[in-house]
Amino acid sequence: MQANNTLIAIVVVLIIIGAGLFSAVYTVDETEQVVITQFGRVIGDPVLEPGLKFRMPFIQRVNVFPKNIQAWDGDPGQIPTGDKTYIWVDSFSRWRIVDPVAYMRTVGDIQSALSRLDDIINPAVRNIITSHQLIETVRTSNREMTALDHGDIEDEAVQQALQEIEREQRPTQYRVSVGRENLTRMMLEEAQPKLDHLGIELIDIKIKRVNYVQEVRRSVYNRMIAERNQMAEKIRSLGQGEARKIDGDRERDLLEIQSQAYATSEEIKGKADAEAALIYAEAYNRDPEFYSFMRSLEVYKTSLARSQLVLSTDSRFLQYLKDFAVINQE
Repeated sequence: MQANNTLIAIVVVLIIIGAGLFSAVYTVDETEQVVITQFGRVIGDPVLEPGLKFRMPFIQRVNVFPKNIQAWDGDPGQIPTGDKTYIWVDSFSRWRIVDPVAYMRTVGDIQSALSRLDDIINPAVRNIITSHQLIETVRTSNREMTALDHGDIEDEAVQQALQEIEREQRPTQYRVSVGRENLTRMMLEEAQPKLDHLGIELIDIKIKRVNYVQEVRRSVYNRMIAERNQMAEKIRSLGQGEARKIDGDRERDLLEIQSQAYATSEEIKGKADAEAALIYAEAYNRDPEFYSFMRSLEVYKTSLARSQLVLSTDSRFLQYLKDFAVINQE
């Protein structure tokens, strides 16, 4: 019996020792950092390197915090700009824990950290946007914007006219002096000092979306429609002028072609008449009497068949008829 009790005691001691050794070992992942506390008091430096680690079992506690970059997404809110324009701004940020000891003492967990970030980042975003005009929140530079692509228009005059229309439509009273990129940097500079004692570092603050409030958006849309309609009318006017120019060029080319064709046809007719006259002359010179006879027959055919003539018997016009009558009498 005593031997059995001794064996049980040895087994219990081994189990206790094994449990102690097991609880003394812990691992740290690449995305984690650990703070060891003993009775609520921090012991040693934070464990930042990954691997297998050891602690005093039962009396020391392992507090694990993320080491990788965390996300903060703000709620969209209505903010007035420096030129009294109300807009909806949706922002986001990226942050990380750089001092886990301070983070554990002041914040403790991710949800509490996000709540503190809401209280710090949202006012920073509001203060910076309220202090600057709307154009600073929307644009980063004064780079010229082109609403239409005119690369497929070959006429340089039409291209210049369209570019002039765009310049007229583009507001010239707004000039970017700070820019959206610098505004986000100013937001970061304003918020970061308030997070240093929390052990949190802000990597960046960005604006996800900017939009007008509903009332302003409706008036802006109406103004944009009116400006687009005005530009469309000017473009149509340019197109109509270009169409009239094309029609005029076509009419001019048509008249020029017709004139050249008429001159060519008259020249061909003249040459043909000259050649015909030359042929007639050559035929007449070969046998003038026969030519005179044939011409007389043609005249008889056209004149005597439809007309009544009173002529003297001595008329030369009837010479061939007389000769024909004489031949028949013989």
